[in-house]
Amino acid sequence: MPTPTPDSRYKPPVMSPLLLLGGGGHALVVVEAARSLGLSLAGCLDDADSPVLSTGPIPVPRLGPLHSFADFAPQNRLILTFGDVATRKAWLAHALLPEANFITICHPSSCVSITACISSGVFVGPLAIVNAQAAIGNHAIINSGAIVEHECDLAENVHIAPGAVLGGRVTVGSNTLIGIGARVNPGIKIGSGVVVGAGAVVIANVPDGQRVVGCPAKPI
Repeated sequence: MPTPTPDSRYKPPVMSPLLLLGGGGHALVVVEAARSLGLSLAGCLDDADSPVLSTGPIPVPRLGPLHSFADFAPQNRLILTFGDVATRKAWLAHALLPEANFITICHPSSCVSITACISSGVFVGPLAIVNAQAAIGNHAIINSGAIVEHECDLAENVHIAPGAVLGGRVTVGSNTLIGIGARVNPGIKIGSGVVVGAGAVVIANVPDGQRVVGCPAKPI
C-alpha cells in the first residue's frame, strides 16, 4: 500500500464563519455557545451598535445594518440572534434569502435526545433539555434551563424562555412565546402567535393569538 503524500491525506472541511443577525442580549448567549463549540465568528449585523457585543474580553464586530444581509449571506453561516419573537417573525417574513445557510447551535451543556428532530436555525441554550422524539421547528429557541419533554411538537420561531417546562406531547404553534418559568401540562395544544406569561401554569388548550397568565393560566 503506497504511503500517502501530504496532499492526499484527509483534510477537515473549512467551515465558513458564523454571522449573527441581531446584537442584543440573546446574541451574547449565542456567542458564548458558539465559541465553546469552536465556531469562528464573522461578526454581527444590527441597526445599532451593541454595547453587549462590542465590549468584553473578545468583542464581536458590527459589520453593518440588517438591510446589508444579502451582502454577507453567501459567504457565511447564519443564525438569528434576536430574542424577541415579533422581531424574529418580521425578519423571517421579508428578509431571508433561499440560499441562506442557517445553522443550529446546541450549547455543550444542553441535553438533546438522539431521537429528537431539530430543524435549521434552532438555538438550544445552556442546560436545556430536549427529550425523546421531540420535534423543534426552524429558528426556534429553547432557552437556558428549559425542558421540552418527549414527543412535543414545536413549530417555526417558537421561543421557550428560560426555565419553562413543556410536558410530554405538547404542541406549540408558530411564533409563540412560552414565558420564563411557565409550565405546560402534558398533551396541551397551544396555538400560533400565543404569549404564555412568566410563571403561568397551562392546564387547557390555548387558541391562536391569545395571551394567558396565572395559575391556572387564563386569557387577558
